[in-house]
Parts: sequence; C-alpha cells; structure tokens
Amino acid sequence: MSLNEWYEKGLDPDEYIEAMNVNKEDLLHIYDNFSLPADEAFFEEIRSKNLRAIILTEDWCGDAMLNMPILLKISEAANMPVKALLRDDNLELMDQYLTNGTARSIPIIIFINTEGKGVGKWGPRAPKIQAYIDEARAQLPPKDASDFEEKQKQVHRFISKSYRDNQDNWSIVYESIKETLKTI
Repeated sequence: MSLNEWYEKGLDPDEYIEAMNVNKEDLLHIYDNFSLPADEAFFEEIRSKNLRAIILTEDWCGDAMLNMPILLKISEAANMPVKALLRDDNLELMDQYLTNGTARSIPIIIFINTEGKGVGKWGPRAPKIQAYIDEARAQLPPKDASDFEEKQKQVHRFISKSYRDNQDNWSIVYESIKETLKTI
C-alpha cells in the first residue's frame, strides 16, 4: 500500500482518543495543559509545506501518551492533518519503520507530502527523553533478579507519572518534533 492509502485507512485523532481504553485521561491531561510557544514563523513554514502525518500508536504506550498530544497541538497550529494507525493492526507499515532495524517501538510519526511521499519520520522518543529512559533502566537490577519485575513496574509507573506531570518533558518533545519538521 502507498502512504496515501495508509493515511486514508487511519483514524481521525478524535476517533482514536474516544476508543482508547488505557492512558486516555493522561493523554487528555497533557493535551489540555500543554501550550504551544509563540512560534508563528515555524507554524507558517510547516503550513507552506502542506504536510500530513500518520502516527503509529497503541493506547497502552506511555510514549504515545506523551507524544501524541504534542503532535496534535503542532498539527492544529500548522494545519497538518493527522491520522492514527494501531501498530498491532498495521505491522506491514510498522515493519518499514523499525527502531534500530529490529524493534516495533512506538509512536512513530511519518510525515507525508501532498503526493503521499514520505518526507520525514520522528519517534519513538525525543533523544533527551531516551537518555532519561536509559538512565532509569540502568538503575534496575539484573533481569534474573527476584525483584526485577517489581522494580521494573515501579520504574514504569515513575516514568508515566513524569510524562504526565513534568512539563519540561512536554517541551523536550515539542522541540524534538519541531527539529524534525524543520529539516523537511
């Protein structure tokens, strides 16, 4: 399938959010509380490119919970339509955008032009967020330790809360997506 066909297959953001069973409240919290910086020249630049975006996502993904509302705010300011595709239902597309050539990490945002050509990709995390995750994971005991699963759950809860409540993370994601869009 072409990227235009994938895009047409996608859900409108409102449809996707309405159908969410996990992380919906936290995603909406970020959306409702994140304010875009006064960046009109950037938004005008993106408007002039007539881009659309496909986001590969799943509602259980904490990174998607953080990144999608920031993308939606950018898309609204830049008149850039967005469609959401569930990763697990669209592995043929997902497998074209593997992280490190092996991982089906999400979210992945695929930017396409009016002809439906892929002109940019972002995700699954901003580099500064990835460093934060790597640091948190480095504190975990070895995988064969008796308390590994418990400690891993604690780390995931901490990260999710940080994603939801730490507005610095929101700004980091915004700047990272902006950087990608400026290179298109």
